[in-house]
Amino acid sequence: MQAKGRAIFHVDMNSFYASVEMAYDPSLRGKPLAICGNPAERKGIVVTSSYEARKKGVRTTMTLWEARRLCPELLVLRPNFERYRKASSEMFKILQEVTPIIQPVSIDEGYMDVTDYAHLGSSLEIAQTIQDRILKELDLPCSIGIAPNKFLAKMASDMKKPLGITILRKRDIPELLWPLPIEEMYGVGEKTAEKMRSLGIKTIGDLAHKDIYQLKRIFGVNGERLANRANGLDDRPVDPEAVNSFKSIGSSQTLPQDTTDDKELDKLLLDLSKSVEKRMHRKEAIAKGIQLMIRYHDRKTITRSMKLQHFMESANEVFNHAQSLLQKHWNGEPIRLLGVSVFDVAEKKDVGKQLDLFTYEKEASKEGLYQAIDQLTAKFGKNPFRTLHSSASDSMRTSFQKDFLDDYKK
Repeated sequence: MQAKGRAIFHVDMNSFYASVEMAYDPSLRGKPLAICGNPAERKGIVVTSSYEARKKGVRTTMTLWEARRLCPELLVLRPNFERYRKASSEMFKILQEVTPIIQPVSIDEGYMDVTDYAHLGSSLEIAQTIQDRILKELDLPCSIGIAPNKFLAKMASDMKKPLGITILRKRDIPELLWPLPIEEMYGVGEKTAEKMRSLGIKTIGDLAHKDIYQLKRIFGVNGERLANRANGLDDRPVDPEAVNSFKSIGSSQTLPQDTTDDKELDKLLLDLSKSVEKRMHRKEAIAKGIQLMIRYHDRKTITRSMKLQHFMESANEVFNHAQSLLQKHWNGEPIRLLGVSVFDVAEKKDVGKQLDLFTYEKEASKEGLYQAIDQLTAKFGKNPFRTLHSSASDSMRTSFQKDFLDDYKK
């Protein structure tokens, strides 16, 4: 690392959910293990897997039946979210003992800026200490990337797993970064990679040397941004407050089986709406837009959205608008997944609710009802006036990692 340059770490827990389960039950060590949303469902999805399972071809997002076909001896567990939350919290506490300049990006990874902590040792020594402590105290493996910026640190942490520590300097880019396939570049998704390959961009090095104007013409500002990253340029700070920023709040879930059943779809919409409401309350936020995602049996996916005149915050409001979008845009074919999200999000403290006379009277007339429902909910533990029956789903919703970030500062 350059003497006056930044020293950025990307700490990435290895096969996190599976590793937590192995730490909890050592008899699982060395065995092919998968964490699956619901092992009983025919379309249960692999959330993560141990390295032993990965050697047999088991991959994240693979259906359970595919995973078992590749690895008949596969052990399967349902996710234990509270266990993962606790492990993650302990991991971040260890990082915070090194520096307060930490930016969590998910439950199992985060950036650290240790530029001003040379008194603790060299960057490599600090990383080794962190890795050793997490392994000794939590019995969990992690990989750490060390670089002068966040992008290179992220790429470095992926280069050696499990229990790797990789330094990626700018002078190492031609040798270590540029030969990698374009698909392995952080920030390049499947569709972008496909489009880049059609332009002759097969490696990160190809992207680094591609004409910027052509990239901007085809990919917009993101084309220039990706080219800069490929050349090792990234001036983003490690921002501890980034965990509190949000543009949208959403939740999605795969159905146990493809369905055209109105009642089953409405039930899932309500569950998703309640998940969104819960996260909005955690953030003390309100929203003025709503989006519905529909994924059909053939994996064709559409999103439809609408802007509202007034802010919303309750599950019933979210549900009613999501249901309206579903009724308007569903083509009647079997649905595999539904997602509900709200956008144009603002914090309550920053927005005075602007009510016209009609809205004010309508809200005021309901205030007594709201208070009564709150009192009954506090007494009996659930809202006795729910519009639809809702039960906790066995499937894992995609909002879990974001829920963790909601709680990070609390």
